[in-house]
Amino acid sequence: MMMSYMTSQMIRIVLDTDVLVAAFDSPTGAARQLVLDVLDGKDCLIMSTSLMLEYEAVLTRPKVLEMIGIDATAVLSVLDELAGLCAPVALDYRWRPVASDPDDDMVIETAINGGADLIATFNIADMRVGAERFGIAVERPATVLRRLRS
Repeated sequence: MMMSYMTSQMIRIVLDTDVLVAAFDSPTGAARQLVLDVLDGKDCLIMSTSLMLEYEAVLTRPKVLEMIGIDATAVLSVLDELAGLCAPVALDYRWRPVASDPDDDMVIETAINGGADLIATFNIADMRVGAERFGIAVERPATVLRRLRS
């Protein structure tokens, strides 16, 4: 089945928190490239306030900061830049529960309310069923990049 994000139009993407952690942690990984594409204006990042707050809370945990090797100020600077480039989404409708893991509902709600084409995540199993009910693809960052570049 051909997904709408495979066209030449800019895709509307929601990044799960695990993808942002990986983007900071791995300079050569697909997650980092997805974030760089957003920063370069190649893709449209869909973000809600609650999702941004989760990004900030997770990425500024001492354990995560130690793992990624940068300080909270640098993380917050990147998040500010992403916030300035994103398509902000108000959660007009609550769609809970939709994911098999309740912690993932916020990501799916952001995607639904923002008209996202896809969710990039490493947590495929918990999100796929809930998101695909709404026509939103759920894929790993490397799969997203391969599709976008083919």
